[in-house]
Amino acid sequence: MTYVETIYAATDFVRKKLLPRGLAPSDGIILGSGLGKLANEIENPIEIPYGTIPGFPVSTAIGHKGSFIVGTLAGKTVIAMQGRIHYYEGYGTQAATLPVRVMILLGIKRLFVSNAAGGTNPAFHVGDLMIIRDHINLIPNPLIGPNLDDFGPRFPDMTRPYDPSLIRMAEEIAAEKGIVLQKGVYVACSGPSYETPAEYRYFRTIGADAVGMSTTPEVIVARHSGIPVFGMSVITDVAHATEDEDYVTDGEAIVKAADAAADKMTALIKEMLQKL
Repeated sequence: MTYVETIYAATDFVRKKLLPRGLAPSDGIILGSGLGKLANEIENPIEIPYGTIPGFPVSTAIGHKGSFIVGTLAGKTVIAMQGRIHYYEGYGTQAATLPVRVMILLGIKRLFVSNAAGGTNPAFHVGDLMIIRDHINLIPNPLIGPNLDDFGPRFPDMTRPYDPSLIRMAEEIAAEKGIVLQKGVYVACSGPSYETPAEYRYFRTIGADAVGMSTTPEVIVARHSGIPVFGMSVITDVAHATEDEDYVTDGEAIVKAADAAADKMTALIKEMLQKL
């Protein structure tokens, strides 16, 4: 089966699961490491494990359950990825972004993406929420190869990968709720090894405020189809800590830090959905 055939076959499978309830998602949500808690807020959910969907990759990362959750959140029908697929798991970026292609064919109008990230900005602290205003992609571009003309143009514009109106809305809601937000540039590298202190310094030098191993391929695919994107990082560790000779980056600690910040992110995204 070709990649395009796989996209349509997977979409047909998911659509048939939703048909008895007449569910048509208007918003897609991608929940990163330790951030699956938001899926628990979805009412009357239908869970579709990735492993049951034809041609779908299966998530293997810590803190990623690996299911579509479809239901109602803040009055909107949403389809949430409770766990994403990463390039470092051995999948190509086309496979890693297959779920986004499926969500687009299901009719989403917006995509919300989240991740756990290391803070390269010295002003950031563990537990901070950072609105992603732009990104630097160091992972192979998912649009390499023949263009999928059904989805978008050969050379999509990336001037504003993260929607300015959604960013303004998030900032206004955060101010109302007393939620402190950072804003910055996210850089994505392949992983799965965590960054060295020298790499952290390099990423800061090239203009990144936070670094992770995901998100940018998904955003590129969404923008290929003209889908507005809102992105948020939870800062789960900070670069300056790596200068300590005894410091060790701990994956379990990162998931716990993300989980601790998940309530604030959940409140913010729910309020955004209510206003849309």
